[in-house]
Amino acid sequence: GFESARAAKLFADDVPESVYDSLIEQVHAAFPALHRYYALRARIIGKDQGLRQIRLFDTKVPLVPEITLEHSYEEAVELLTNAFAPLGQEYTDTLRAGLLNGWVDRYENKGKRSGAFSAGSYQGDPYILMNYKQDMLRDVFTLAHEGGHSMHSWYSARSNPFQHYQYTIFEAEVASTFNEQLLFDYLQKKYAADPGISAWLINLHIDDILATLIRQTMFAEYEHNCHRMAENGQALTCESLRTSYADLQTQYFGPSVEIQPPDDLEGLRIPHFYRAFYVYKYATGISAAISLAEGVLNASDEQPLQRYFSFLRSGGSRFPLDSLKEAGVDLRGGEPVAHALQKFEGLVSQLEDLLT
Repeated sequence: GFESARAAKLFADDVPESVYDSLIEQVHAAFPALHRYYALRARIIGKDQGLRQIRLFDTKVPLVPEITLEHSYEEAVELLTNAFAPLGQEYTDTLRAGLLNGWVDRYENKGKRSGAFSAGSYQGDPYILMNYKQDMLRDVFTLAHEGGHSMHSWYSARSNPFQHYQYTIFEAEVASTFNEQLLFDYLQKKYAADPGISAWLINLHIDDILATLIRQTMFAEYEHNCHRMAENGQALTCESLRTSYADLQTQYFGPSVEIQPPDDLEGLRIPHFYRAFYVYKYATGISAAISLAEGVLNASDEQPLQRYFSFLRSGGSRFPLDSLKEAGVDLRGGEPVAHALQKFEGLVSQLEDLLT
C-alpha cells in the first residue's frame, strides 16, 4: 500500500514526493522577494491613505496604469508568429494557418461560456475556445497559451500511436506557458524604450509567476496539510481548515498584507482540490517552461530547440519527469524552481526601479 494519499496520487505520474516537498521549500526560500513585492504594493496603493498594510483584495489592484495596445485578431496572430520565430518555420506556419483557418472559436456569442481551453482528438485538428478582445493585450497571451497546448497536441498526434499520444497535465502546462515566456521576451524587447509599457509587462510577468508558481504552491501546501490532518486522525472541521489556511496566508503574504476573516475561507472554494494533488503541476510547469524557453532563446546552437521538440513529440510515451529531462530540465532537483524564483526576484527589482 501507499504511505499517504499524496504518494498514491503521485504514483501514476511516477513523481517522487521529494519533488513536491522541494517545490514548497524553494518557494518558502523566496519569501523575501515575495514580501518585497507586497511591500511595494502597500507603498503605492496605501500612500494616499497613509496605510502601512493593505488587505487581501488590494493584491489584485493594478499597480501600473492600463496600456492601450490594440491588436485585431489577425494582428495578434502575426504578433505570435514573430514571437515564436525561434521555434522555426514548421511550428509558426502550422500554428498561423490553424489560428487563421478554423482552429479558434474566438468571439463572444450569446450563451457561450467564458474562459479559454484547447481540445482535440487523435485524428482531428486541435481546437481552441476563447473570447478574444482586441483591446486586451492579455488576450494575446491567452491565445499564445492555448496555441501552445494545440501545437503540443499537433506534434504528439503525428509522432505517436493512439495509446501514447495523450500527454499528462504535468507536461501540458509546460508547452503552454513556454509560449507565454517567448511572447513576454519578444514584447519586452520590442517596447524596451517605453517605460509605461515596460512596467506594465513586467508587472504582468510578476503576477503571472506569482499566480502560477507561488500561489499554486500555497494551495499545494494547504492541500497536503489537510490530507495529513486527516491521516493523523485530526477532525477536518470548518475551524481547523480555516486556521490552517490562515496560517499559510500569513506566511505567504507577509507583514504588508493584513489577513482578516473571511479571507481564510478562500481555501474552501478552490475547485481543483476535488482533483487531489493537481495544483502543484501548475508550479512545476511554469518552472520548467521558464528554463526551457530561456535555453532556446539564449542557445548558441540547435540542441536546446531540438530537445524541446523531442519533448513535444513524446506525447504520453514516457513518464513526465523523464520527458522533461530529455528536453533539458530535471525537476527531480530543485534547480528549475529556484531559477524561476530568481527570475521573479529580478522582475520585482526591475519594477521597484521603475515605480519608486
